[in-house]
Amino acid sequence: MLEGKFGLEKESLRVTTKGFLAHTKHPFVNNPNIERDFCENQVEIITDVSDSVEQAWEQLAKFQKHVVDTLQHQKSGKELLWPFSNPPYVLGESDIPIASYQAKFHGKRLYREYLATKYGKKKMLFSGIHFNFSFSEAFLTAAYSQSEFSTMREFKDRIYLELAKKVTIYSWLIVYLTAASPVMDGSFFSEKEIGKSVEKDLASPRCSNIGYWNDFDIILQYDSLQSYIESIESYVENGQLKEPAELYYPVRLKPAGENTLERLKENGVNHIELRMLDLNPLESVGICKKDLHFLHLFLIYLLSLEDEVFWPFEQVMAIKNEKNAAKYDDKKIWIETGWNSSMPIRHAALQVLSSLERFYAGLGEFQLVKIIQEQEQKVLFPEMRYAVQVKSLFQDNYVRRGLALAEEYAKQLGETI
Repeated sequence: MLEGKFGLEKESLRVTTKGFLAHTKHPFVNNPNIERDFCENQVEIITDVSDSVEQAWEQLAKFQKHVVDTLQHQKSGKELLWPFSNPPYVLGESDIPIASYQAKFHGKRLYREYLATKYGKKKMLFSGIHFNFSFSEAFLTAAYSQSEFSTMREFKDRIYLELAKKVTIYSWLIVYLTAASPVMDGSFFSEKEIGKSVEKDLASPRCSNIGYWNDFDIILQYDSLQSYIESIESYVENGQLKEPAELYYPVRLKPAGENTLERLKENGVNHIELRMLDLNPLESVGICKKDLHFLHLFLIYLLSLEDEVFWPFEQVMAIKNEKNAAKYDDKKIWIETGWNSSMPIRHAALQVLSSLERFYAGLGEFQLVKIIQEQEQKVLFPEMRYAVQVKSLFQDNYVRRGLALAEEYAKQLGETI
């Protein structure tokens, strides 16, 4: 049960030594592990599939070391890998270079231009980490043998559909425990936005109401993989989405290989992707191994919970909860727990974490209980929350201190500066 496959995708901005967005071309052409996201200067490191959290983390560190070393020796001048989810100085929309895809990949460029027009470029600068996970085949085979499903494919799809529902419901907890982006440079906001009552007291802007979301409530069908896919396709057919990739949601179900609905429909679910993790600037690689271990344990625990219908109002409520959990002052955050019922986020978090502890204690896995207790410390002692620590360290001279941190992490990765 504790085995599985793991993969990480990490987005980071390339910046100049003065703290401005880099305008050089992507220097990692033809490297499938180092891609671009929306922007030409937004590096996306994609690990291979690993057999453990440690292995995935080590590979992320290896690729980041290569990225940092390359940026140190750019012919056009040294660049740095920005360690925060929020960007440094932004000189307006024109300062954000859309990823330059040519020839047969020109469609990617056109799609990004569409996104820029619809959502604005600034939100595309938010960077984060995606956590990919699949259960081991041995575990799935053993569980299937005790099920009433007629085929392994049907059983496997059902497992991941259930898990996707539960992760979405509890996405607020993951955001609350990992949010690490409470500081933003004022240049991110336009004069109009500064004059408006834009929410700025945030622990994770990218997961908040000012983050990268669709402009309508997403309602998905979880009765079967077919209905799940059709519910996504319906938004494309009625023009609310240009293509399925435009669905911005905290969880995705993905096939093996190229991520398309056609492959998902043909081959079924291969793994689940969690998309709500901030870059943690307190870690040189941007993510703490302990948090990755916790996510793994949390997914196993969620699978053990009884499956329930995920009603449309609950789906809307789940996203609202995630956005609320992205706020900074947790004394004012309330989590909706049902129709006209809610509770303070600290109480809600401790309830879930206590249930997690009992689950693993009941299995006799007391070493794993310690991993969960470390997460509880963030709730019991708010000063241990990443967002609180980051705000204390970087709220003054955010960009200058961020650049110093980027230089320090480059040194830690073994590079000469």
